[in-house]
Amino acid sequence: MRNPHSNGNLEEEEGRGEAAVENGFGDGLILGLDGGATSTVCVCVPFFPYGDRFPEPLPILGRAVAGCTNRNSVGETAARDSLEQVISEALVESGSDKSHVRGVCLGVSGVNHPSDQDMIQNWIRDMFPSHVKVYVQNDAIVALASGTMGKLHGCVLIAGTGCIAYGFDEDGREARASGAGPILGDWGSGYGISAQALTAVIRAHDGRGPETMLTSTILKALGLSSPDELIGWTYADPSWARIAALVPQVVSCAEAGDEISDKILVDAADDLALSVKAVVQRLGLCGKDGKACFPVVMVGGVLNANMKWDIGKEVSKRINQHFPGAQTIIPKVEPAVGAALLAMNFLTVKIDVS
Repeated sequence: MRNPHSNGNLEEEEGRGEAAVENGFGDGLILGLDGGATSTVCVCVPFFPYGDRFPEPLPILGRAVAGCTNRNSVGETAARDSLEQVISEALVESGSDKSHVRGVCLGVSGVNHPSDQDMIQNWIRDMFPSHVKVYVQNDAIVALASGTMGKLHGCVLIAGTGCIAYGFDEDGREARASGAGPILGDWGSGYGISAQALTAVIRAHDGRGPETMLTSTILKALGLSSPDELIGWTYADPSWARIAALVPQVVSCAEAGDEISDKILVDAADDLALSVKAVVQRLGLCGKDGKACFPVVMVGGVLNANMKWDIGKEVSKRINQHFPGAQTIIPKVEPAVGAALLAMNFLTVKIDVS
């Protein structure tokens, strides 16, 4: 989409974009942030003032990683400290400062209500001059943008430490499924898979469930000698990411023929596909005949683990069984870059996202 405020001279706009790449700050800078359940990534990119005509790859002038910015996980103080840290470090790496920033877009897990949005927007506004535009979204939205070059259409499925499906139709209506955290049943997530594996080990140990290869594999990975020690290990630090890190052990057991592990992964794939199905049907993305084309962006370590038992491939297969027009996309850029692209599109077409 062309910049509605340009004079229509595309060569002039491209020249300005080249200048931004050359010195980093010709038209100002955009900060894109992705705040997941484990860490927060911030990228600093030049602002390109001509809509969706972005160079590929998009030049990254600075990139930084800090702690979690989900206040539901780590509390407000730690979340805000991580936010300030990651922005500061990305700007330092870019060789610039806050005076060059034109817009900031943050996608963060745990943004489920306008009050969440308002709080984090206020945190960011306190860090920048008043002219800087600030956009706060759920992390699923910037993940979608990473696969659609900043456009909000289609469905995204994130399956990492947590999981969520989120979508937009062409009229801007939105819908979500899952994403309510482990207590409320994000069973297709890394946490959900690993928690079920730990439960299977305990059930096998006390005689309530069948023997499983998970017992020896997980104990070895954690340096423990008995399933009894798993209880102390689990509750010593019940953080979501720490438990979710056991997914590779579950996958390796499934690849080796362990039936319990295989069932855990099959159930996870079914649940993730069901989340996408719920969003697609609520928004009518598949059309009246169920065959319309739409993108499904797939993000997260659970979906992109590149192992023989390929969870992402199994989820894609299930999605296409329901919706033959679904086009699954593995993004070429990380969600933080999607946030930057989204901010540029918001600034260019003057979309009101408040």
